[in-house]
Amino acid sequence: MSLKSRFSSPRIRFIAIATSSLLAIASFAVPNAAQAASVFKVATSAAVTTWDPIQSFSTEAFYMTNIYEPLLWKNPDGVSPEYSPALATSWSASKDGKTWTFKLRAGATFHDGSPVNSAAVKASLESSKKVGGAGFIWDALKTVDTPSDDTVVINLSYAAPMDLIASSTYGAYIVNPKALDAVAKDAKYYESGKDGGSGPYTISSYKAGSSVVLTAYAKHWAATKPAYSTIDISIVSDGITAQQMMTSGQVDWATNIPLTSMTSLKRNNKYSVIKYKSPFNYVGYFNTLRAPLNNPKVRQALSMALNYREITAVGGQGYATQARGPVPAGIYPYDPNTPQYKMARAKAKSLLASAGVKDLTIKITYASENSAEARFVPLIKDAFEAIGVKAEVQGILFNQQWAAAKKDPANAQDLFIVKYWPTYSDAGVDNLWSLFHSSAKPFFNLSYWKNAAYDKLIDQATELSGSDKDAAQKLYSQAMVILYNEAPGLYLYDEAQVSVVPKKFSIPKYNINYPFSAFFAGVKLS
Repeated sequence: MSLKSRFSSPRIRFIAIATSSLLAIASFAVPNAAQAASVFKVATSAAVTTWDPIQSFSTEAFYMTNIYEPLLWKNPDGVSPEYSPALATSWSASKDGKTWTFKLRAGATFHDGSPVNSAAVKASLESSKKVGGAGFIWDALKTVDTPSDDTVVINLSYAAPMDLIASSTYGAYIVNPKALDAVAKDAKYYESGKDGGSGPYTISSYKAGSSVVLTAYAKHWAATKPAYSTIDISIVSDGITAQQMMTSGQVDWATNIPLTSMTSLKRNNKYSVIKYKSPFNYVGYFNTLRAPLNNPKVRQALSMALNYREITAVGGQGYATQARGPVPAGIYPYDPNTPQYKMARAKAKSLLASAGVKDLTIKITYASENSAEARFVPLIKDAFEAIGVKAEVQGILFNQQWAAAKKDPANAQDLFIVKYWPTYSDAGVDNLWSLFHSSAKPFFNLSYWKNAAYDKLIDQATELSGSDKDAAQKLYSQAMVILYNEAPGLYLYDEAQVSVVPKKFSIPKYNINYPFSAFFAGVKLS
């Protein structure tokens, strides 16, 4: 597998915000007459890092899944069939898994009225692979053929689960070729809130950091139209403020209610508080370029210092479990046999002594807008100091934290706390690769760790995951043991998804495959 092809262009996911209530839907609701021209008001912390659907790799996914469509949607866990048609109505794979044929939906159009055809699919997929924020998902893509306007043939260099890839949260949107051409000429084309989508909503207005207004697309292909013609969204970073906006009636729904509020909301008969498994995972990157953190013994010692039960309880507020590496529970290739660190401070002190470590100070950075990190990071500081290691904690905005980590790794933070989730439901291809695979210029591997044995296992597993998942699992499991032994990061906890839903609304089941997405076409009054 080519490292260059995996990271041929910059990609970023904004991972700072601690979410508590997201709406992930994969169906459409039938409106009644009273709802037909109504407005649904939302408060969310979801920032827009870019409106470019090709570059998107962040929390703007909250909006994007209403504006753009992939070839397929992956249904919620337990729903059969596993996939639903989006812009493709049928699909099939060759016996060797290297050729996939998709038949496109008749009558689907982009928001300017132009048809969604095979040429648009080809241009979108090729653009995603070449410059996409999640371009790595198309690593296996070799060529795209267009034998007719309604037929797309995807040819792969190795067998890959193209149905899963084609339904990804990021990197799989089909985009109007006119928009692709426009952004190629002007990198700022999307900044004002333009779109090149085919989804049930289009962008009506956008004020950076303040508001987004979506309007239903009248010519969308769906037989039933959204219950709400307008989605009026306020971007509110403070969870308490968002909660107050919902409980006071200023908005209909808020997505970023603090976990600390769940107990009181459970007692309020106006709301349902629902817990789901999620792909959210907290990791702390050690800066392995810096002595003595370049010594695995030192990283192991710091890992043994933590009281994971306390960190999980304080950070997750009863909605979290200790992680087993960077693969969250319930997401492939999670392995319940992966070892995890336990608090063992006497042993930690012994390891530090054997490594000759004295007077060590660790600089910890975390995203100040993430309330969970603000709660549990002081516990990491206390744990380090309990084994004689001083800790300096700095909470800064995530974009500043990110910039500092990228600018000068050798002199950057010692420990970078991060929240992450996979691009689609495969945390081997994403989490294990993105977070810890080495590359000449690491994009998301902010531990800066390099391990040839680990890289080889991940590369082999990735290429097997589309043809022999069991064999790939064994390789991924071996790689996760290396992560445990080498400890390039702290593996903190997996966070559950907690949705607070006003009972007057009917909301389809949460979809773990789109953890940061809202599908507003599925909202209706109960």
